[in-house]
Amino acid sequence: MATPHTGDRLLMTSALISERFAKQLTDLPAEILEHVLCFPVLNPRDICNVSCTCKRLRDVCHGRGKVWAHQYKLRFYRQNESYDWLNEFRTRQMVGHQIRGTVESISKRFFTEVVLGDSFAEIESLGAPEHFCEDELLGILNSDKRKNLTLKYYAKKILYFFRQQNILRSLKVFLERPPEQQSALEGAVLVDQYCNPLSDVSLQSISAQLEEISDKAKKHLRGINPAHPILYEQLHFKGNERDYYNPLNSYIHQVLLRRTGIPISLSVLYMTLARKLGVPLEPVNFPNHFLLRWCQNQRRSADIYDYLYIDAFGNGKQLAVKECEALIRHQASADYYSAISTGELLLRMVGNLLNIGMRGEGNEKSYQLLRDSLDLYLSINPDNVQYLLLQARLYFHLGIWPEKVLDILQHIQALDQSQHGAVGYLVQHTLEHIQHKRLHPQELEEKRQSAPEHQDVIFSIGLIMKHKRSGYNCVIYGWDPKCSMSQEWIDTMRVLQLSKGADQPFYNVLVEDGTCRYAAQGESIHLSIQHYY
Repeated sequence: MATPHTGDRLLMTSALISERFAKQLTDLPAEILEHVLCFPVLNPRDICNVSCTCKRLRDVCHGRGKVWAHQYKLRFYRQNESYDWLNEFRTRQMVGHQIRGTVESISKRFFTEVVLGDSFAEIESLGAPEHFCEDELLGILNSDKRKNLTLKYYAKKILYFFRQQNILRSLKVFLERPPEQQSALEGAVLVDQYCNPLSDVSLQSISAQLEEISDKAKKHLRGINPAHPILYEQLHFKGNERDYYNPLNSYIHQVLLRRTGIPISLSVLYMTLARKLGVPLEPVNFPNHFLLRWCQNQRRSADIYDYLYIDAFGNGKQLAVKECEALIRHQASADYYSAISTGELLLRMVGNLLNIGMRGEGNEKSYQLLRDSLDLYLSINPDNVQYLLLQARLYFHLGIWPEKVLDILQHIQALDQSQHGAVGYLVQHTLEHIQHKRLHPQELEEKRQSAPEHQDVIFSIGLIMKHKRSGYNCVIYGWDPKCSMSQEWIDTMRVLQLSKGADQPFYNVLVEDGTCRYAAQGESIHLSIQHYY
């Protein structure tokens, strides 16, 4: 049996061993300590605790050192090499908490809205660098696939908005360059990026693919049409006659991927390749069928018959003037054969997307395409009265941004007094909409479980529930007999994978973390008060 003296000796021995071990640890070279502290299982809290133990370890964990650089690179997507890593980590953590709080508040306030309007101003007002915000949103999107689907839905919408704003700024810079410095390919990529902001589309990747095709073409030079045998005979590019009005035909990355497109998108690729091979082709805004032209003389000529015309949609066929007219089955004036600027080419490309959006079935995708193409068109040509009026009508129809609708209408009135009738009508109804929204901020629909349409509703308002799949606890404050959300929401939340899909009651629930969700009846179980507490 151990005596008190024995216990004291054991404590003293333990203290001596600990002291000796501590000395051995702190006596290690800084490089070894950094290597140990970069072990993957250690998190930022662990590093903070270690740095508080002694001056030696605090010096090893200094803000600009390898340890915090390692933590930073594990946590965030984008890195530079000149940061004070610790301060940068703190700033990003703070921004991350603010963004997550904002996304959660958006889900609480706007979860029933298909279009969120300008509710993202809160994140813009944080004053943090844009890539901080984008990385935090990506962090939400790339978290556990089965959890936080509601947050991911709104993070995706915010990321969509952010990237589009950045692309619009890039487009503005692009259009301010001198015409000779405006590349048709770069402009087409910006259009592609704006309409697909969540896709991995970059000028560098597109250029690399065309460079590879160009290298192949150099081995098969054939007269004045060097890109022809490579694009059409070997790579099997072709015009998409069967699905001509598919918007994918206008996106450069999709044209390269699917190897099919419409005249203008194929012409951009063809012209870019030809210029890489030393053949100066020019874009021609021919009606109903975009073309390219090449001057057979050394100098540029005003005579349309001095040019050879190329139909990129028709497998690179070389055409004379009469053959061009045969494409549209009527005679065309000389103006239609003249070369156009890159800005005019982009207007034609975006105009095609606009027409596709207007031909749509009035669903979410067609509305989104119409909004995106209108934004692009008016960024290039901001004083086009026809499209300004269309944008105002679209926003009014969707019930979003009434204040912006009034600004657009005021701009139209200043540009064209003859639009007074259409403008006055929209102004009157927009003001009525704003007034109604102020007087009736939210009109609640009265529902009774006894009603025949609600006979499948099992749970009542006020019941405490648990979500089977996500595991959160919540309380019911409303219901719908069937899922009333948009198709985009249904797809994002994988509703169709449920046993009854969207054809079952859905409940508005307040979750314990303060967010609001929309849960299917088949995914919820009732918790008794005793069970919950």
